[in-house]
Amino acid sequence: MRASQPGNLPLELNAFVGRTAELTELAAALESGRLVTVTGIGGVGKSRLALRAAALDRPRDGAWLADLAPLRDADLIEYAVAEALGLTDHTTRPPRQVLREHLAERELLLVVDGFEHLVDACAPLLRDLLVHSPGLRVLAVGRRPLETGGERLLPLAPLPEADAAELFTDRAAAALPRFALDDTNREDVLELCRRLDGIPLAVELAAGRLRTLSPAQLLSRLDDRFRLLTGARRDVPTRHQALRTAIGWSHELCTPTERLLWSRLSVFAGQFDLEAVEYVCAGDGLHADDALDILGELLAQSVVSREEGPSGVRYRMLETVRAYGADWLEAAGEATRLRRRHRDWYMGLATWCELDWFSPRQPEVAALVETELPNLRAALEFCLTEPGEAHLGQYLAGSLWFYWVGCGRLPEGRHWLDRALELDGGHEDARLKALWVLGYVAVLQGDTVAALAALHECRDGAEQAGSAIAAAYAEHRIGCLALVTDDIPRAEELLRSALDRYQEIGELNSNVLMGQVELAMALAFRGELAAAVELCEDVRRVCEDHGERWTLAYALYVLGYAAWTHGETERARELLTESLALDHRFHDLLGTVLSLELLALFTAAEGDPAEAAVLQGAASRIWPSVGLPLFGSGNFGGPHVVCEERAREALGDERYEECLRAGAGLGLDAAVARALRTGPGNEPARRLPRREGRGGDGLKQGELRPGQRA
Repeated sequence: MRASQPGNLPLELNAFVGRTAELTELAAALESGRLVTVTGIGGVGKSRLALRAAALDRPRDGAWLADLAPLRDADLIEYAVAEALGLTDHTTRPPRQVLREHLAERELLLVVDGFEHLVDACAPLLRDLLVHSPGLRVLAVGRRPLETGGERLLPLAPLPEADAAELFTDRAAAALPRFALDDTNREDVLELCRRLDGIPLAVELAAGRLRTLSPAQLLSRLDDRFRLLTGARRDVPTRHQALRTAIGWSHELCTPTERLLWSRLSVFAGQFDLEAVEYVCAGDGLHADDALDILGELLAQSVVSREEGPSGVRYRMLETVRAYGADWLEAAGEATRLRRRHRDWYMGLATWCELDWFSPRQPEVAALVETELPNLRAALEFCLTEPGEAHLGQYLAGSLWFYWVGCGRLPEGRHWLDRALELDGGHEDARLKALWVLGYVAVLQGDTVAALAALHECRDGAEQAGSAIAAAYAEHRIGCLALVTDDIPRAEELLRSALDRYQEIGELNSNVLMGQVELAMALAFRGELAAAVELCEDVRRVCEDHGERWTLAYALYVLGYAAWTHGETERARELLTESLALDHRFHDLLGTVLSLELLALFTAAEGDPAEAAVLQGAASRIWPSVGLPLFGSGNFGGPHVVCEERAREALGDERYEECLRAGAGLGLDAAVARALRTGPGNEPARRLPRREGRGGDGLKQGELRPGQRA
């Protein structure tokens, strides 16, 4: 699939050998049916076939891949699908509702891979989405059918002998560049492929051995291993025996340390890096200094694959291979110990990322946590299911506050925080941290009752435990709640008190700076713009000193608002566009939509009411994913009210509504590009003549009518 097309399929797929007839059949099935399931044993090439078919498909709104194989918690399926579709939602709405609304008017192909262990939860979800989304098609990939209405099955058989030999030759050439199929090895290769039943994974594992063994040697060793490994299980189907034999045979050919590393790597979910391998897998027979060389051998044998992404070089195991290693790890009695080491590593990573969030590495931290999310989920799951570990789950869920809040993951953060706080961890500091983070998340979701309950419990618990830091955070977030519910005097009182507490204990981070920005907002809503500007300029200086960008975006928003009221039109737009670009980079929907609304007002006052209405329409599409409108805040909604009045007056109701609908049809990326005036087709519409006294002379303080309901 070309990078310019919508979707999230891998841009480069492994060489696709054979399967022409199956690909044609699958393409035809996708043309005529809305739910197609490719089934077959592990390693038969289901995923590769599905990805190739999806890459050749051309749905209007793209093809999207949701890989469910790393998930163990069925409650996370809806979050994983939303994540795959690039959805960000800050509200308390169930993720299924968010998915329904997103898919309702789109025409796209959703590839759901690795669902078989979650089929009881996955099948009803997909059925529900298909019922409510007429433009949705689903291509499911698993070892069993979904067994739901309207499903069209495409069982995938292993490769014919000739195709299997072609695949073997292709992969062998990658391992041994001078390898070619000729008269000296053809019969051995064909026999090898027959013995492996043409299962692509088995064939590839065999080809990966050609660095050290000839095809004849491979064949002789396979004969021995086949008899050894299949004799004990007469109840297993032949083809499943062949796959397990192939993997088991590859396992038997590994050295003891390679087998040990293989089993220990099975604790990782999704991708992992070398540093994690060296920490998690070392010890008891495996030295950390040897991990790289042993990992290299597993790479050469196709047990592990290498990938490159935003976070650098990373590794992955196919689910079938991972599951085989997990069986050995369990049999060795090491599973719990390795899962605990895995948890410890990702606990340390989350702690480091929380500290490094307040640094120039903030964007890299966001990208790293995004990449490591499957492993962080696995660590959280271990904490919340293993006896005696609940307090660490509370700490881990709380430490990821910056990701839940700053990177658009509020619903998933709420999921883990709620689960963690249902348990008695026995450690008050960890519980207090989880409570104030839960309160913060609930504030931004618009869940006032839950926010107050968590924050008051945190404040009371902090007083009893003598925790000055928890008390400061609780008071801060109660003040934040007062701000977004338009109780400005109380907001100012609580925020000032919280900032004093932070100063007393020497706390300085993104949260503290955000408290300063929130106080500036309260002052601005009261008309004290000079004081608000002074606070935000101070925040700006600290952010620049520390490389902080997320909080900076909100400070720029307030500074842009102030500049506009003082008639500094160009500076105001410059500040707001920088704010919007930063918010969008971090997937912060609240900051994004607030900046869009203010830029729409600027645009109307500059003489382009049609473009202003388009931007308001784009904002209207985002607001349902943000909790703030549930408060009905007149202060935050003020720019929208004024902009709508101006645009309607200039355009008339019919034209205004037309522009509004056009904006609502824009996706998030397109809306932001339009507001930033970047990219082709994003130039503002022809402007109307400025009206005397209404544009370019600055927004007078009274025009926003603080307290007016949107």
